[in-house]
Amino acid sequence: MTKSILTKKILHWYDNNKRSLPWRKKFSQVKREYYTLVSEFMLQQTQVATVIPYFNNFIKDIPNVSSLAKINENKLLKYWEGLGYYSRVKNLKKTAQVIVKDFNKNLPSNFLELKSLPGVGDYTASAISAIAFNKPFIPLDGNVERVLKRYLYLKKENQITKENLHKEKKIFGLASRSADYAQALMELGALICKPNNPNCNLCPISANCISFKKKDFVLKKIKKKNKEKYYLLKVFKKNQKYLVVKNTQFNFLKDFDIFPMQEIIKPKNFHKDLNIKLSNMNMNIKIEYNNLAKTVITTNWIDPKNLHNYTLPTFTKKIVNYLENHK
Repeated sequence: MTKSILTKKILHWYDNNKRSLPWRKKFSQVKREYYTLVSEFMLQQTQVATVIPYFNNFIKDIPNVSSLAKINENKLLKYWEGLGYYSRVKNLKKTAQVIVKDFNKNLPSNFLELKSLPGVGDYTASAISAIAFNKPFIPLDGNVERVLKRYLYLKKENQITKENLHKEKKIFGLASRSADYAQALMELGALICKPNNPNCNLCPISANCISFKKKDFVLKKIKKKNKEKYYLLKVFKKNQKYLVVKNTQFNFLKDFDIFPMQEIIKPKNFHKDLNIKLSNMNMNIKIEYNNLAKTVITTNWIDPKNLHNYTLPTFTKKIVNYLENHK
């Protein structure tokens, strides 16, 4: 199948089967750019169904890049609460501030300028370039990767590296409707070429799919080993409330409220109380209960019965729940 025929088949399928998503509606160019920016940040490591209500609420109260650039951070975090990966929303605000200051409130259309924005890497810059500006980019997200691996039957470890997948994606060709085509490939992976039980009978390109011909749909992944980390977590309690501190020490959850912690390097006889997976870390945590030291001067106390009143990362909430269940 030639690239042009492949492209036409995928676009035809998309035109008849695409989901109605709030950021896909017809808008002015300015709104399209802003909504694409917000949705792409939200969709990083988060499923579409989860994002939709957050996106609708976000753009209703924060309708443009100027309002995003100047919103109070605590208020902003409330709009993100429950989505996790809070560094995304902090970078989103920083990006808005850069756009206002350096780009006259206009999202840059140049790929390298997009990549210079806080929190924007190759994938997000590619997605924005294609969707917001109709430029010939094919963003390689998990959905597109899955379609590509199955279509070409890529099984070996050297075949499924990011570098090689970027080379192999040329098989999809390009389309004048770049915005639609980028989303069509994502949609094909999300709705048809699912991780388990792909709907091959509904797939517009199954006739030339090698995995379909071989009836082998198992996906190979490069195994990533989480880093084992060890922490001593200190608990201070007063009037049934817990002390938390602003995190300026660790790279994860920067500037968020966490329990006082210190990393233990090469621990001996370390007996963990709980284990939490965070990003690419496997966090082994030992809890130490302390009397409140006179040197601790803070008003940052949280009531475990009213966690909804605070802007806390899920990490901190998990620890509070553990402490409350292990009194």
